[in-house]
Amino acid sequence: MEIDVAALRAGVKARQAALQARYLEDNDAEALLRQRSDDVDETLRQLWNAFDFPASMTLAAVGGYGRGELYPASDIDLLILLPQEASATTTAKLERLVSCFWDIGLEIGHSVRTIQECLNEAAGDITVQTALLEARLLTGSDKLFATFRKRLFGNLDPLGFFEAKRLEQQDRYLRYNETPYSLEPNIKESPGGLRDLQVVFWIAKAAGYGATWEELGNAGIMSQEGVAFGKQFEDYLRHLRIRLHFLAGRREDRLLFDYQSNLATRYGYADNESKRASEQLMQAYYRNAKGLTLLNTIVLQNLGAALAPESLQCPQDYDGNFQIVGNLLDVRDETLFERQPAMIFDAFLIMQENSELQGMTATTLRALWLAGERIDDSFRADPANRAAFLRLLQSERGIVHEFRRMNQLDILGAYLPNFGRIVGQMQHDLFHVYTVDQHILQVVRNLRRFTMSEFAHEYPLCSRIINEFDSPWLLYVAALFHDIAKGRGGDHSEKGTVDARDFCQNHGLTVDDTELVVWLVRQHLVMAQIAQKEDLSDPAVIARFAALVGDVRHLQALYLLTHADIRGTSPKVWNQWKGKLLADLYQQTLHHLTRDESPVAHGIIAERQAEAMRLLRFFALSDTVHERLWKQLDTVYFLRHSAEEIAWHTRSLHYRIYNNQPVVRARLWQEGVGLQVMVYTQDQHDLFARLVGFFARAGYSIVDAKIHTTAHGYALDSFILLDVEKREHSREMLAYIEHELEDRLNRQAPPEAPSAGRLSRQVRHFPIKPEVSIRGDEKGTHFVLSLIAADRPGLLYTVARTLAEHGAELHTAKIATLGERAEDVFLISGGDLRDTNQRIRLETDLMERLKV
Repeated sequence: MEIDVAALRAGVKARQAALQARYLEDNDAEALLRQRSDDVDETLRQLWNAFDFPASMTLAAVGGYGRGELYPASDIDLLILLPQEASATTTAKLERLVSCFWDIGLEIGHSVRTIQECLNEAAGDITVQTALLEARLLTGSDKLFATFRKRLFGNLDPLGFFEAKRLEQQDRYLRYNETPYSLEPNIKESPGGLRDLQVVFWIAKAAGYGATWEELGNAGIMSQEGVAFGKQFEDYLRHLRIRLHFLAGRREDRLLFDYQSNLATRYGYADNESKRASEQLMQAYYRNAKGLTLLNTIVLQNLGAALAPESLQCPQDYDGNFQIVGNLLDVRDETLFERQPAMIFDAFLIMQENSELQGMTATTLRALWLAGERIDDSFRADPANRAAFLRLLQSERGIVHEFRRMNQLDILGAYLPNFGRIVGQMQHDLFHVYTVDQHILQVVRNLRRFTMSEFAHEYPLCSRIINEFDSPWLLYVAALFHDIAKGRGGDHSEKGTVDARDFCQNHGLTVDDTELVVWLVRQHLVMAQIAQKEDLSDPAVIARFAALVGDVRHLQALYLLTHADIRGTSPKVWNQWKGKLLADLYQQTLHHLTRDESPVAHGIIAERQAEAMRLLRFFALSDTVHERLWKQLDTVYFLRHSAEEIAWHTRSLHYRIYNNQPVVRARLWQEGVGLQVMVYTQDQHDLFARLVGFFARAGYSIVDAKIHTTAHGYALDSFILLDVEKREHSREMLAYIEHELEDRLNRQAPPEAPSAGRLSRQVRHFPIKPEVSIRGDEKGTHFVLSLIAADRPGLLYTVARTLAEHGAELHTAKIATLGERAEDVFLISGGDLRDTNQRIRLETDLMERLKV
């Protein structure tokens, strides 16, 4: 049959133009998406039939097209299903068919597979599995398609699918810096975009709960109020994406500045005295995105509870107002915050104080959302509430998570009204890519990362400085206020100092601390300007800047805030050159300020090094004994090891630093209740697995481990071991461990799996649901793997072997065993971790193997 390609192309183009005109007239987004899908269905059927394919083959729509939602410029995803391998004739026909698709103006994404090939692909790629889940028959063999659907859903594990999609969403959020407030958001992929809605329906469909809002409501997954909100959010985003595609004339899902003004005009917005039309459009978008992210959180919680009801367990008492359900904080009475507004901050403090809590229940989130109206002038003036807010800033953990949560629930803006004014406020400059409130929270996040040893490899100088700095929380206060006056006209740095001073005085900060915070807000732009615009080789420039900062404390604080501020504007703004300029200005100014001072140890790292040297002198070692080893060690090592451990390592290794032979040293720990073992050897594949396997087979449980890789490629690892068998003569084991482990390392013996031990009664009766998270570092070269699991024999070996199987290299590890609970953090790289599917596969494998 002859195909008139020109006629088909003209027909496709004419019908698309007619659909666009109809939409602009009736403004019916749902009808447009359905009608465009129907039109493409018919065109594809015509083409398929024209090629006279065997009746045993099937043509199916997948992905968004499979849902029957075809946006004006979306790809058209197809699955050509074969009963067996295609013959040469059929393959040639398929190639001509695909060529015709493109010739008539359809952007086709296609795959040609047998059923088994589909299942194999789906098993290894959650994206493929999701696309196939949406499959819809277009033409061809009904029987083949029915068999495909039956086998696909038969192989589907709804709970496993839920976990994989949750991890995928977590990874997607990280790619967009966990915020919907980018100035040019991707309305499909960003948090608060269409993907947040789609992931709900994918999981619900896989679990058999339905594929519409009404079906989710009837299944008890959503309240009727939630169903109404879901429809509202979806309708808003559908219209916005349709109009964006029409305006761009191609597939474009980013709300670029190029389109914001035109879209605002088409939505009926107009400039006024306070806001441009585009700003009004974007604030409406941000409100929708904020509501959608909250809805997504609540519905995913409900789906998880429905799929794994046993994971909820019985509520555990916390106090008279709160309880713990599974790993979520739950308010006992939904009216608590209405009756006792002071409990609002308590909810966030509890989250910070309990690392096992992974979120709040839907009930608690709704109650906090409604409670924002209770934060009034009397609430803000209450000394107890002011003290609670300071405790939130001073916490050892959870600051960024809880301040983001408070912002999402409008609690932060209610307590700090001037912060509320900049929520969702755009910044029209060449640098910032986030709204003002999100930029501020990014700066707080950057400062927090300086304090965490697992991120010390990113910016070692900053990590060193902040660990020398007293009261780092003052920097978070300065970060909250440094841009709070934007949008008010005039110099925001000067106007922000008024807000900062009022806050500090109202919250009882000392005179010195208040002065520092206010000074930082006023001067937060100065260091960057001098570093980037003035000649740092000119002594006068350094002297003038030194006079401005006055002392080391102000210099340290301004350097840290400036570094965090620049990196919080945009990933594209920060680069190594700017980092070097800032560091040079810092170092030269520090030298200027301290040149007349005697060299006294300052800061935790310098103090540890000085104490380690003092301890080494007891062994009649020279003052240079440390140099060869210490120059191979970085900030992370000195932050994580005590002075006594540093001295022990130095004493053991100073004459064998470049020896190719492994060194193992063991000693009694804590008055003989355990052993401490140091291992120093050339880094090698499976090393961690070999070590933990050896210790487990020797009858020891690892309660703490510090894994480190030196600058010249040697592993320097320390372990604290407890004797599982509780042998009486621990000292006799020291020589055994040193000799046997050195021998195994010399022979590079393969890892030996430990024998399976018995689980404790607590773990059997009160199982801990594994939590696994992999996050990329700032430089995109390494990844931080965090996991929580029930401790048990062989746990670390399981983790080590899984990492090795995925080709992941271990650089550092922070291993903590808290009773029956293991909380471990690993810095890893390699193994194709930059690929989202590979990360999800590793996370999934770890979670599966960590289950008790």
